[in-house]
Amino acid sequence: MVERESMEYDVVIVGAGPSGLTAAIRLMQLAAEKEQEITVCVLEKGSAVGSHILSGAVFEPRTLNELIPDWKEKGAPLDVPATDDNFVMLLNSTTAVPMPTPPQMYNHGNFIISEANFTRWLATQAEELGVEIYPGFPAAQVIYNDDGSVGGVITVDKGFDKNWQPTDNFEPGMELRAKYTMFAEGCRGSLTRTLEEKFKLRENMDPDIYGKTQADPQTYGVGVKEIWEIKPEKHKQGTIMHTVGWPLDAGTYGGSFIYHIENNQVAVGFVVGLDYSNPHISPFDEFQRFKTHPKIRPLFEGGKRVSYGARALNEGGWQSIPKLTFPGGMLIGCSAGFLNTPKIKGIHTAMKSAMVAAEETFEALVQGGTTKELVSYPRKLLKESWLGQELYVARNVRPSFQWGMWAALAYAGLDTYVFRGKAPWTLHFKHADNQTLKKASEAPKIDYPKPDGVISFDKLSSVYLSNTHHGEHQPAHLTLKDPAIPISYNLALYDAPEQRYCPAGVYEIVTDDDGSNPSMQINFSNCVHCKTCDIKDPKQNIVWVTPEGGDGPEYPNM
Repeated sequence: MVERESMEYDVVIVGAGPSGLTAAIRLMQLAAEKEQEITVCVLEKGSAVGSHILSGAVFEPRTLNELIPDWKEKGAPLDVPATDDNFVMLLNSTTAVPMPTPPQMYNHGNFIISEANFTRWLATQAEELGVEIYPGFPAAQVIYNDDGSVGGVITVDKGFDKNWQPTDNFEPGMELRAKYTMFAEGCRGSLTRTLEEKFKLRENMDPDIYGKTQADPQTYGVGVKEIWEIKPEKHKQGTIMHTVGWPLDAGTYGGSFIYHIENNQVAVGFVVGLDYSNPHISPFDEFQRFKTHPKIRPLFEGGKRVSYGARALNEGGWQSIPKLTFPGGMLIGCSAGFLNTPKIKGIHTAMKSAMVAAEETFEALVQGGTTKELVSYPRKLLKESWLGQELYVARNVRPSFQWGMWAALAYAGLDTYVFRGKAPWTLHFKHADNQTLKKASEAPKIDYPKPDGVISFDKLSSVYLSNTHHGEHQPAHLTLKDPAIPISYNLALYDAPEQRYCPAGVYEIVTDDDGSNPSMQINFSNCVHCKTCDIKDPKQNIVWVTPEGGDGPEYPNM
C-alpha cells in the first residue's frame, strides 16, 4: 500500500477557475465576518492559475458585484466595456446578412475579458484572505470514507512507465482530506464524471428542487479560439460580432464570435455543437474555413495570429443539470453545467453557484460539519436565487436546434418574444453526443481547403501557439478501455472521427506503406485538455485522465 503525506482542511476545492476561487473567497469572507477559523485549499492542475483557462469571453459582472463590490478599486481586469453588438447570418461562402441581435445577447454593461487574467486576479484576492492555492497539483482520485462519503482527493502520482507501472522515480501523490470537497473542474471534469457514475447524479432527483426526477444527457460544444493582432485602423475596441450559418450546414449547431479587445487585438472563435451527426466534420477546419469568408477575412488580412486554444463547453442548460450534492461534497460551476447558452455566458452563473455553495458549506461547518449532504445548496441556488430563473427561461432555445437551424431560429423568436421563456412545455435532449453520429458511408464527405498559412492554418502550427507540453516519459493520459475499438469499430463504421473532432491532432491512423495494418497512434503530447474526445467517442472508449502536474497548455490571456 502506498504511503502518502496527508493534509487536512475544512474545505478542499478542485479547480482554480472562476467558480473554485469564488467559493474560496466567499468562504473566507464569511469566516472573517463571523470571526470563525476555517481552512480552505484550492488545487489547480495547470502549472499556474489561469494557464488552462480558455473562454470567449464577454463577462456579465452581476455575481462579481455581489462577491467583491469594490472590484474596480481592487484592480479587476475588466478594462474593455462592450460597446456594440452585431449578429450576422452567413448564408453561404460569399453572402452575409445582418440580423437583429437577440435580446439575450445584448451586452450593455458587460465587459470583454480574458478569463485567464480574470482568474489570476481572483486568485490574488483569495490568497489575501488566507486561501492556500496549489497550482501544478491535479486531483487524480476521490477519497471515500468508510461510510461511502467523499473525504477529499489524492493528487496525481508521478513516475510511471508506459504500462502504468511505478518506476524507481515514483512519487506518490498527497492526500488532501476535508469535511467538504467542492468539485470545480470545469466542463467534463475527470473526477466529476466518476462522481456522476458512483452516486448516479443524473437519476432519482428531487423534483421539488430540480423540477425533474432525471437529468437529460448533457450536450456539449467544442470552442476553438485564436487571438490576433490586427491593423490599428481595423480595430474597434469593445465591438462584438456573432455569426451563425456557413460554413456549417443547417443541421449542425454552432457559430462564431469576434471580440475586439485592447492593444489592437481581436479574440476570434468558433463553436460546434458536439451533437453533430456527420462524422466527417472537423470543428478545427470549420473554424479555419469560416475565417476565409469575405465578411470575415478582411479583418485579419495584414494581421498576425498570436495564440490558439480549444475547450469543450456545457450547452445543456436547465434540463441537463445533474444532482449537485452527494455525501461530503458538491459540484459547482461548469462541472455541473450552468452555461446560459442563448446568452453565450456562463462565468457569472458559475460564480453564483459557487457563492451559494460556499454560504451553505460555511453554515454547515459552523454547526459542526455534521450535515454530510448539503441539499440546501441546490435548493437555494435553483429555487431561490436569480440563477434558477435565468436558466429556466432559457431552457428551450438550445434543444430546439435539434430540429435544424431554420426551425430553431423561428422557435427561438416565438419562445423569446411571445412566451418570454415561460412556454408550458420543456424541450429535451434525447441522446448523448456520442450517440448522434451517422455511419461514414451515410454522410457527405467534406472537402476542406488547404490552409494558406495567412488566414487559415494547420493543427500542428496551431498547437505550437498553445505552448502545450507533456513530459514524454509518462504514460498517455488519453486512455482506451479497449485498444481494439479505434480500428474495429470507429474506423470501420465512422472513418475514425477522432482524427477530425480533436482540435489538436492527437489521434492519427497510421498504416504500412501499402495502406494495410491500420492502427491508432495517440500523440498525447499535443493534447490541449479540451475533453472533446472524452465526450464524442462513439463507444465512450476514450477516457481522459489527469497527466502529471503542470502539463498541458500554457495560455497567456485566453
